[in-house]
Amino acid sequence: MTNASPSPLLAARGLAFARNEAPVFGPLDFAVDAGEALLVQGSNGSGKTTLLRVLAGLLRADAGRVEIEGRSAAPALRAHAIAYLGHLPALKGELSVQENLEFLCGLHGRRPRQSIGDALAVTGMAGYEDAPARQLSAGQKKRVSLARLWLAPAPLWLLDEPYANLDLEGINLVNRMISAHLRDGGAALVTTHGAYAAPPVRTRMLELGTAA
Repeated sequence: MTNASPSPLLAARGLAFARNEAPVFGPLDFAVDAGEALLVQGSNGSGKTTLLRVLAGLLRADAGRVEIEGRSAAPALRAHAIAYLGHLPALKGELSVQENLEFLCGLHGRRPRQSIGDALAVTGMAGYEDAPARQLSAGQKKRVSLARLWLAPAPLWLLDEPYANLDLEGINLVNRMISAHLRDGGAALVTTHGAYAAPPVRTRMLELGTAA
């Protein structure tokens, strides 16, 4: 007798969202296993950002459900399991890079055996610890946000256009981070317009149509 297959790290069942009674996406059924990435593609207005915000619990779905490892994704479970990287850097401009990361780690926790210095070195921001966030370029702010992602203990990454504001070196950095995260047993959902190659990992595709 064989053991039952483990539940996927994330699963959506009949998930749908509407704005002002106009459908944005859905119903959608998909799953993401540990060690896997889901590449979410679609044009502007197709609902990519909205989908990630629903999965993160920032918006309420109109239908369907979200499960994490086979359990209903209650707020406390999402907070533990999900790290969300949105379009905005989520940094306080008057705080230094170090202070911002300390504040965010205080809110969301930190991976074992990882320091802020380690994360800044990984993302190419070592030496900027004392720089106020408001003085950073858009690309540098994105790298600080990536450093926070690297520190996050959450197994599931929701990455909304993670390549935006990054040069080729930064794009390669994102791909290396995703690859390392998946090797450690994590998973990632990555939205893209299709302008960039998918990260070099085991990947499924989810194509969203243009919203009505």
